[in-house]
Amino acid sequence: MYLVVIAWLYVTLMMAVAEATSPVGSVLGAIVTFVLYGLLPLGILVYILGTPARKRKLHQRAQAEQQAWDEAQAARARSDGAVAPDAGGEASAAAQPGGVAAVREER
Repeated sequence: MYLVVIAWLYVTLMMAVAEATSPVGSVLGAIVTFVLYGLLPLGILVYILGTPARKRKLHQRAQAEQQAWDEAQAARARSDGAVAPDAGGEASAAAQPGGVAAVREER
C-alpha cells in the first residue's frame, strides 16, 4: 500500500513541478495541484484503507485490558483468602429495634 502512496505522491509532485515551471503556470497552481491531486485524495485513501488495522489494534488493546483486569481480580481473590461473603457464620442482618410488628388477619 505504501508503495502506491509513494508512487502517487511522486506523480503529483512531478505534475506540480511541471505546473510551476510552465510558462503559463504559477507556483500557486502547482501548490493547488499537489494538494488537490496528491495530498487530499491520498489522505482519505490511507485513512479508509487503514481502518481494519486500527480496529484490529483497538480490539487487541481491549482484550489486553480485559485480561489484565481478570488477572487482577484473580490475584485479589487469592489475597483475600477466597472467603465467601457470608462465610463468617453470623446473621446477615438483625431485626431493627422499634420496627413495625407484623399484623395478623382476624378470622
